[in-house]
Amino acid sequence: MNIVMAMFGAVSQGLTWAILALGVYITFRILDFADMSCEGSFALGGSVSAVLMVRLGWDPFLTVIAATLAGMLAGYVTGFLHTKLKIPAILSGILTMIGLYSINLRIMGQANTPLLGQRTMISIGKGLLPEAAELGILDSTLQTWVTMGIGLVFTVAVIGLLYWYFGTEVGCCIRATGNNEVMVRAQGVNTDHMKILGLVISNGLIALSGALVTQSQGYADVKMGVGAIVIGLASIVIGEVLFLRPRNFALRLFSIMIGSIIYRMIIAVVLQLGLNTDDLKLFTAIVVTIALSIPALKKNKAVVRKRS
Repeated sequence: MNIVMAMFGAVSQGLTWAILALGVYITFRILDFADMSCEGSFALGGSVSAVLMVRLGWDPFLTVIAATLAGMLAGYVTGFLHTKLKIPAILSGILTMIGLYSINLRIMGQANTPLLGQRTMISIGKGLLPEAAELGILDSTLQTWVTMGIGLVFTVAVIGLLYWYFGTEVGCCIRATGNNEVMVRAQGVNTDHMKILGLVISNGLIALSGALVTQSQGYADVKMGVGAIVIGLASIVIGEVLFLRPRNFALRLFSIMIGSIIYRMIIAVVLQLGLNTDDLKLFTAIVVTIALSIPALKKNKAVVRKRS
């Protein structure tokens, strides 16, 4: 029974974190830009959402919008550092991430902000349903189902919007910039603007995910983004391996969502088997390494077969 409940919890977490993975996908796969500001943007989204609810009494849905806008601003800063000040991509992201750590502390005024007794999207969703006792389930189970539903709605909506947007002229220019920047520039497209726009969208989604995770777990923490980039990459890689790197863009986006869920399920299983939580980051690194090495191993195996 415990493993079943753990799986449900993993699915709900996978859906809320899938939006982060979609944001990471835009920079790392579409733009071919190593954006390290992901961890700071994720915590920024959580910090903004929590503070607006706790101190200003904002509606939880409005705080998600505000968090997304804050993340977009962070993405713009990274893009500005890279395109206008000519700072290397990876350093631009690192500088933004370092700066966001202090900014997040300033926003919250402390290392973490609990949402005890606050009205969140989860509590609103639970309020629309019968009591857990009436349904014959635990309150924690009901909360998991509500989180799963909210995560699914947001993730599917984001996938739909991304599929539409990257099919537009501007969206295609962003994709082309990642594929061949020189060729796109020769066509008269301002590639600097495309990079900034891609980073703005990416970090906006990452901050949105941070706001959703904050409301689902009940607190925001200045270090909640630590390791987020590895989690996003793990979700992307697992999805690509499972779906054999699909050519269809919609299927690619869908595979990332599935990859995020599978990753969380793997984590849930190993925790049930007794893995120390201190080793989770190491385990994630190993999973990503194995997944990334599969294409190379297959290629080497094919070469060996051909020679023999």
